Amino acid sequence: MSQENKVTYGNPPLKDEVHGENENTGGMERLKELGSSTVSNPKGNIHCLTIIGQIEGHIVLPPQNKTTKYEHVIPQLVAIEESEEIDGLMLILNTVGGDVEAGLAIAEMIASMSKPTVSLVLGGGHSIGVPMAVATNYSFIAPSATMTIHPIRLNGLIVGIPQTYEYFDKMQERVVQFVSKNSNISKERFRELMLKTGELANDVGTVLFGEEAVKYGLINEVGGLAESLRKLYDFIKENREKKKVQTH
Repeated sequence: MSQENKVTYGNPPLKDEVHGENENTGGMERLKELGSSTVSNPKGNIHCLTIIGQIEGHIVLPPQNKTTKYEHVIPQLVAIEESEEIDGLMLILNTVGGDVEAGLAIAEMIASMSKPTVSLVLGGGHSIGVPMAVATNYSFIAPSATMTIHPIRLNGLIVGIPQTYEYFDKMQERVVQFVSKNSNISKERFRELMLKTGELANDVGTVLFGEEAVKYGLINEVGGLAESLRKLYDFIKENREKKKVQTH
């Protein structure tokens, strides 16, 4: 494995152990390559992970597309969970969606993390971005941000048999169950929004703005960066206090 790969896929420490660089240089490399950075603060060390553009999964998208590659994100999540230097995860989303299985894999990993996690939807958290937004311990959405909820679809050639429909239906049910489990919206209401007609041109589904997403119980609170960081630091403080009690 080359040194470059070690930096890209390795544990995201505050100090770059491969090149022996200081935390600012190493942080800039991670920010440039993966859109992520680790911020050191007396209140807690936070790793900021961005989910932008389209979620790239099994199919490789054209190089001109802005993408978030799940093979980059998953090792980062493992490293964040295992790192003793990182106290919490800030997840920032501005995505149009993408590969369903890749998005669900990332969402499941975030939901299963033991460290405090907070998400912030800026711009858009559409399609498979919805499960990723609700996967954290607490979620925020900017007032002007939107979330599109719609049924699963597939581009390209498919086999026109009943089993194909059943597979789609099961995959869609996975999304419904995950979202309802990790938010305050019911399965019935989420399906209703997913199959609503009249809002999307030539399609079914619903577009929710910031306050609407909170009203339906999909997102916890309307807010921005300051509110998100404040909440995450509160979680980190609670987590540290619990550890102190367990130690004594």
